[in-house]
Amino acid sequence: MSLQTGHLHAYTATEVREEVRSALRRDESIRVAGNGTWLDAGRPVRAERVLSVDALAGVVNYVPGDFTITVRAGTELQVIADAAAKERQWLPLDPFGSRTGTVGATIATGSFGPLAHAFGTPRDHVLGLRVVTGTGNLLTVGGRVVKNVAGFDLTRLFTGSWGTLGVITEATLRLRALPEVDESYTLAVDSDPQVLDAQLRALATAPITPYAVELLNPALAKHLDVGIDTTILVRLSGNAESVRAQRNALSRLNTVRPANPGIWSAFRACEPARALVVRFARRPSHLGDLWRNAIRRVAGGLVHASVGRGIVRCITSDADWSELTGEMWWAPGSAIVERGGEAAHRLTVPQDASAAVRARISERVKNVFDPSNILNPGIMGDVQ
Repeated sequence: MSLQTGHLHAYTATEVREEVRSALRRDESIRVAGNGTWLDAGRPVRAERVLSVDALAGVVNYVPGDFTITVRAGTELQVIADAAAKERQWLPLDPFGSRTGTVGATIATGSFGPLAHAFGTPRDHVLGLRVVTGTGNLLTVGGRVVKNVAGFDLTRLFTGSWGTLGVITEATLRLRALPEVDESYTLAVDSDPQVLDAQLRALATAPITPYAVELLNPALAKHLDVGIDTTILVRLSGNAESVRAQRNALSRLNTVRPANPGIWSAFRACEPARALVVRFARRPSHLGDLWRNAIRRVAGGLVHASVGRGIVRCITSDADWSELTGEMWWAPGSAIVERGGEAAHRLTVPQDASAAVRARISERVKNVFDPSNILNPGIMGDVQ
C-alpha cells in the first residue's frame, strides 16, 4: 500500500483485509472510498484515515455467453461499459454523476439513475460480492451465475450499506443485451395541476415499455436544452418494430420531439459542484402532489421526477433548504438527503414511526459484521 496524506490505496483484497485488521489492532476507524466522487454523500465520517480501493481495479472474469462480468471494486463504470459494448452488451446502471465513479461505490451507496425505471437499482444487478468485513474476514457472497441458492441474501445486505458492514473488493454483475434501437423523445407538459395529473395517468397506461421516464421542471429542461417549460423525457429502446409502435403510441398523447441520445449523460451529470440533493418518494399515483409541493419550494433549482418510481429529486443549494422544508409537506421517512457536503450534514429529515425498529435491526446487523464500528462510523447518522 502507498500512504499519501493520510490515504491508503489498496491494490489487492489481501491488502484491504490487512489494513482492516491493522485498524482493529490500533483501535482506529476507516473511511472507505473509491475515486472520491461521492464523498459528500451521507453524514460526516469520524475516521483517522481513508482507505481507497481506486487502485483495486480491472476486469477479473467476463463470460459474454452468461451475460456476467466480474470486476474489482475500483473499476470505473465507463470501463465496464467499454468492455461490454464489444460484445453488444451493457450494464444498465446509470447513477447520477460522472462515469468515472467506481462500481464499488455505486453498489455500496445503492446509487441509481433514470434506468432504474426499467431495470431496477443496484440490488437487481449484483449477483455476487467479495467483501472484507469489519472483523477482518474476507467473505464471498452470492455467485457468478444468475441462479442462486435459497437463503439469507447477503449480497443484497451489503448493497446499499454504505461501507458500514464491509469493504467491497469485487463484484459480479448481470449484463443485458444492447437494444437494436435506442431513441429518446420529449413531450411538453401542461402546468395546470389537473391536466398534468391526467397526462401522467395517460402516460402510465399507454402501451409503451420505456427504459426511462423523467419529468423535468423548466429550469432543468432549459439546462438540458430541451425547452423552457415543464417537459417529460422518455427513452424508448428495443427492436425497430417495437420502438416504432411505442413512438406512435407516445405521439397520441402529445406532440413528441426527438432528443439527442447524449441527453441522458448530460442529465446524470447536471448536479453542480457542492449541490444539495434531496430525494422524496411516494407512491407513483401520488406523484403529482409531491411534484407540485417540491417545485413550489425550489425557486431556481433543478427538479426532476422518476415517473414510474414516484421519486422527486431536488437539486438545490443550502440557502434554499429552509424554504424546501419550511413545513411538513411530505410523509415522515420519505425524504433522503443524497449528498451535499457540509450543507447536508446540518440537516435533519424527520423519520417515520418505524425508524426506531429499523435502527435496532441495523445495530444488530452492524454488531455481527463490524462490532468495533471501525468502518465509515457516522455515515448513516446515528444508526451504527
